[in-house]
Amino acid sequence: MSGSDKPFSDLVEIMQRLRGPGGCPWDREQTHESLRPYLLEESYEVLEAMDSGDDDEFRDELGDLLLQVVFHAQLARERDAFDSRDVIQAICEKLVRRHPHVFGDGKAVSAEEVSANWSRIKTAERIAKNAASDQTPPSAVDGIPEALPSLLRAHRIGEKASHAGFDWSHPRDVESKILEELEEVREAGDQRPELEEELGDLLFAVVSYTRLHGFNAEIVLGKAVLRFDQRFRCMEQELSKSGKNLNDYSAAELEQAWRRAKITSRPSKRQHG
Repeated sequence: MSGSDKPFSDLVEIMQRLRGPGGCPWDREQTHESLRPYLLEESYEVLEAMDSGDDDEFRDELGDLLLQVVFHAQLARERDAFDSRDVIQAICEKLVRRHPHVFGDGKAVSAEEVSANWSRIKTAERIAKNAASDQTPPSAVDGIPEALPSLLRAHRIGEKASHAGFDWSHPRDVESKILEELEEVREAGDQRPELEEELGDLLFAVVSYTRLHGFNAEIVLGKAVLRFDQRFRCMEQELSKSGKNLNDYSAAELEQAWRRAKITSRPSKRQHG
């Protein structure tokens, strides 16, 4: 391997030793299934580090996520399925295949065209794969993991449907749909099954509205939750100075404290920059 490959090969060798005779008892006991929660957890920690703006933390968390990839590849190697080199080769081939505008004679002048081409190529690959194995014909919305958080899955399925030509043409078009779904929520009243279904339709419409504005609802809501968390804690700290519990304050007093917390916890322009 070249010098640039050395750190990665070191990681692979460390993983092999941890799993080998005389290695780490914990690592030797792990399976693909037992590592599932760690793969998910590390992915979220990468996102948290990314949002923090701390590059050292971001680097370290990316390393932890890479370890999960190498760990799974080592487990696959032990059962003679594939290894880290096969993983790298597969993604290299996929990137070349799905970027004909870079590595072939395809054309794409915008990110939207690239995304649409990627979706078409991916669908064609799935059709060919299913035809070879006599599986059910593929759908334009295939390939979205059911384990994804629901908001993210709603975003991705709407995105895939859009690439197939099924979408609203403008965010304004979704506004009337949101109002329609909200009215159906009101009409459902206390009928639990109907209310649950209508609330789901309302949330899906809001996700579509967010997507058509160019945002991902999972990320947008995550930031909103973070803001709420910061403001609530700020409000708690202010009100705790009186020695009273939050339950001792009136709704009007809590609202006033909340408004003050919004101002106090607002990020500065320097933080945004």
